[in-house]
Amino acid sequence: MAPLIFTDGHRLKPSRHGLPATKIAMHLNNGLISGLRSQEKHGQGMQALRRGAYISSHRNDERRRLIPRLRFLRTQSGFSYIGVLLAVAIVGIAMTAANRYWSTIIQREREIELLFRGDQIKAAIQAYYENPPAGQAKQYPPAIDDLLRDPRYPQTRRHLRRWYHDPLTGSNDWAIAWDSQGRIKGVQSTHTGRPLKTGDFPKDYGAFEAAVAYTDWKFIYTPK
Repeated sequence: MAPLIFTDGHRLKPSRHGLPATKIAMHLNNGLISGLRSQEKHGQGMQALRRGAYISSHRNDERRRLIPRLRFLRTQSGFSYIGVLLAVAIVGIAMTAANRYWSTIIQREREIELLFRGDQIKAAIQAYYENPPAGQAKQYPPAIDDLLRDPRYPQTRRHLRRWYHDPLTGSNDWAIAWDSQGRIKGVQSTHTGRPLKTGDFPKDYGAFEAAVAYTDWKFIYTPK
C-alpha cells in the first residue's frame, strides 16, 4: 500500500497493527484540522480582545480629552452669562441717560416756544390797548377773540394772527390775568413744573429768573 500524504506534507506508511492506513490518516487529518480551527478561533478571540481593549483605551482617551473641554465650556458659559448681564446693564444705563438727555432737550425747546408764544399774546394785548379808535379810551380786550379780530373797527383788524396753545400742556388752557374791569391783561402757563431756564431772559422778562414754576412766567402787559 502506498503511503498517504497529508496536507502538511507528512507521509503515513501502512499500519502494521491491522488498522487501515486510511482510517488512521482520517483521524490524524481531522485532529489536525480541529487543532487548526481551535488556533484560528483562539487567534480571533485574541484579536477581538485586543480590538476591545483598543476601543476601550481610545474611549478613555476621548473622555480624558473631553473632560477639560467640558470644564472650559462650562467656565466659558459662566463668563458669557456674566458678560450678557453686564451688557444689558450698560445698555439700560445708556438708554436711561439718553432718555434724560432728550427729555431735557425737548423741555428746553418747549421753554423757548413758551417764551415766544407768551410774548406774541402780550404784544397783541398791547396793540389792542394802545390803538383804540378815535375818541375811545384805551382799555384791555374783553375776550380773546377780540385779539383775532378787533370789533371796534368796521374793517378787519387783527392784533394776533392765530391763537396759540400752551406748548407745555399742549392745550388751550392758559391761565388768564384779568384787570379790575374783567378785561384780559395777560396770560400764564398752567404747568407747575420747575423751569430749566434760570437766566439770560429778554429784558422784559428778567423777573422770570426767580421763578420756581412755569406758572410764575406771566406775560402781562402793563402800560407805561
